[in-house]
Amino acid sequence: MKSAVETLSPTRVKLIVEVPFDELKPELDKAYATIGSQVQIPGFRKGKVPARIIDQRVGRGAVVQEAVNEALPRFYSEALDAEGVKAIGQPEVDVTAVPLEDGQDFEFTVETDVRPEIELPELEGIEVQVDTVAATDEDIDERLTTLRQRFGTLAAVDRAVEDGDVLSIDLSAKIGDEDIDAVEGVTYEVGSGNMLEGLDDAVLGAKAGDTKTFTAPLAGGDREGQDAECTVTVQSVKVRELPELDDEFAQLASEFDTLEELRADVAKQAEQAKKFEQGVQARDKVLEHLLDQTDVPVPDGIVEAEVTSHLEGEGRLEDDEHRAEVDESTRKALKGQFVLDALAEKLEISVEQPELIEYLIMSAQQYGMDPNQFAQAIDQQGQVPAMVQEVARRKALAAVLEKAKVTDTDGTVIDLNELVPQAETVDPALEEGDEVGAELDADEQTEAAASEEPTKA
Repeated sequence: MKSAVETLSPTRVKLIVEVPFDELKPELDKAYATIGSQVQIPGFRKGKVPARIIDQRVGRGAVVQEAVNEALPRFYSEALDAEGVKAIGQPEVDVTAVPLEDGQDFEFTVETDVRPEIELPELEGIEVQVDTVAATDEDIDERLTTLRQRFGTLAAVDRAVEDGDVLSIDLSAKIGDEDIDAVEGVTYEVGSGNMLEGLDDAVLGAKAGDTKTFTAPLAGGDREGQDAECTVTVQSVKVRELPELDDEFAQLASEFDTLEELRADVAKQAEQAKKFEQGVQARDKVLEHLLDQTDVPVPDGIVEAEVTSHLEGEGRLEDDEHRAEVDESTRKALKGQFVLDALAEKLEISVEQPELIEYLIMSAQQYGMDPNQFAQAIDQQGQVPAMVQEVARRKALAAVLEKAKVTDTDGTVIDLNELVPQAETVDPALEEGDEVGAELDADEQTEAAASEEPTKA
């Protein structure tokens, strides 16, 4: 097989591939065997039909198409490897010559977006500044309130719904005459905002037994993002009664005997959380520095495909203002990915199996799935290489962050090793978070550039 590459732009190339007849012949033989086992021709047993008879009855073109469909992805992959092309997105294939007679070569061209060549800035001596942080009394009180809420009790009240009340509701949604979904007896805390947009406004002021209607975009399912007519019925109204903040509560909610000891521990947690925020800020600023110092061309085709897919999912294809916002965030995410991929390659980052397993477990928790089931789903979807790539990106950024000089606005040098939570009773929100310097915000790291095989002819 011969191949050549023509650069069309910094993010797009054209591959020209020539496959000698002898290299395609095994696929042609398989195609004859496959078609011969499917057709019934008088005088011949299935699977024993000679090639010349298949050419007469079915046509050489059908055999060639079957062979090309099977062989094209392999030859394309081999050409990518031979030319060192890092393809992304959906390639455009044009078959320019097929062996309609024995001895003729198979030729095709492929236009594909590619990862751009990136010249990274100097990685040594990066300096970033983060905010000075200190836990305030308000931070400590907020954590104590959250802890009290975990041990609070619910009491029914006979009055109109107020912010913070805990309701039992029936909720249904429909678009036109089509019923989309309906649930009964769902618990909802007014003001939490974790269900449908507009639900809070609908129930505020209502009483048990009242039914309200409102319009809201659906939050999930096949019709996600589309406006639906929603109906909510308030079944009951309850208030959360919090325990008194005293020594008795301290003994109930912790291993401490006094409120003073509990408050001191909570203060320690709040301080650690603030330090953790410094680490996240440092990580983000290091990435921003790399992006600011690097020229990163982005494939317009990849961006357009991602933006369109995103807007289709939200049912907002005609929203030009939102399209511009999604376009900007997608470009930023792709630039971040390209820079980190180049960084991982330069630093020769490798991903060990325990690191991949750790990332899979963390991802499964975020999706609320069993890790084994999540791993199986990822494997079936062929997404394991993409996850390995993501782990490599995180390790690459962590390696650069480790060498960076981080100071706060007061000029104090920050030791990143002290920013990982160490308190014995760490806030659950921190335990579910990412490691300082090792992971990127999901919103900023859209998987928009997974490689794909060419469409079969």
